[in-house]
Amino acid sequence: MKMPDVLSLKAQPQALPDRGEPRTVPLLEVRGLKTRFFTQEGVVKAVEDVSFSLRASETLGVVGESGSGKSITGLSIMRLVPAPYGRIVEGSILLDGVNLLTVGDDEMRGVRGRKIAMIFQDPMTSLNPVLTIGRQISEALEEHMGLSGRQARQRSIELLKLVGIPNAEQRIDQYPHQFSGGMRQRVVIAMALSCNPKLIIADEPTTALDVTIQAQILDLLRKLQSEFETGIIMITHSLGVVAGVADRIQVMYAGSIVETGTTEAIFAEPRHPYTVGLMKSIPRVDGREKERLNPIRGMPPDLIDLPNMCPFAPRCGYARPACLKARPPLIEVSPGHFSACWFWPEVSLAADASGPAAEVVP
Repeated sequence: MKMPDVLSLKAQPQALPDRGEPRTVPLLEVRGLKTRFFTQEGVVKAVEDVSFSLRASETLGVVGESGSGKSITGLSIMRLVPAPYGRIVEGSILLDGVNLLTVGDDEMRGVRGRKIAMIFQDPMTSLNPVLTIGRQISEALEEHMGLSGRQARQRSIELLKLVGIPNAEQRIDQYPHQFSGGMRQRVVIAMALSCNPKLIIADEPTTALDVTIQAQILDLLRKLQSEFETGIIMITHSLGVVAGVADRIQVMYAGSIVETGTTEAIFAEPRHPYTVGLMKSIPRVDGREKERLNPIRGMPPDLIDLPNMCPFAPRCGYARPACLKARPPLIEVSPGHFSACWFWPEVSLAADASGPAAEVVP
């Protein structure tokens, strides 16, 4: 298959404003983002027309099943979509009003780490097995912060202590294989925090950690956010995690945002059947009424040549023939609360929407 050209960008590279300049625009603004993977089987629409914004000192929770487009959205913001098959084909990604898709590769390397940092889900993909932990942390400090080798080493030790690694003075000279999975994840978090970035994209940052360390890491992120006005995008499968840290939540399914709003609105009055399904599949541990878990039936759709219909319809208990005729747009159901569902007024946590309506399944 012939590969299309990379997104045509005619604008000249632009300089990003420094942290000290007054901010008159959102910290991050993503508009009409479309990311594709061109495979022998067909074109995978991994991210489909995603738009959102993030203010300084705000946390946005991004929730959805595996394959819903959460991580690819984060990689697109970092301009790290795997090449040669992955492409950002449309849209804009503005950091402090400057489109990151128009800056040169050299400048973008300066943006990563200094202005935007990403905490990856698998720490072994982020750590070089032949370099010591200390060298991998200090490299960014020397490059972006201008610290000397001794200063960078001392700062690296402080960061390891911050993320809860004991004997940091000794362990800084060890290699990734000498750390457990949870310890490696803490090292990755330390690397992301090292340069006090404006924006942190945290892709399942606490997956490999026990609950005590999870709470410490989330507290550390909140402290950094408060001190440096850092914006955080928290990508996770767990509604429980975002409930405690996010100001707003966006729920993704099949590469698109299907519901977005404040955390309070999403949990109090979800207005998309997929959001309701996610909430009903969470086990209760508060000792209240005993309910059977109500998982979402079926599987996510194949994103190759997805038809023009609601992608959740085959799994939805509210689905009707109208859902197969067109993909619903995000509709404002209350101020600041949007849902991509034709029949959102009927959606409720109290209703039974556990399975698909058989007469509308293609």
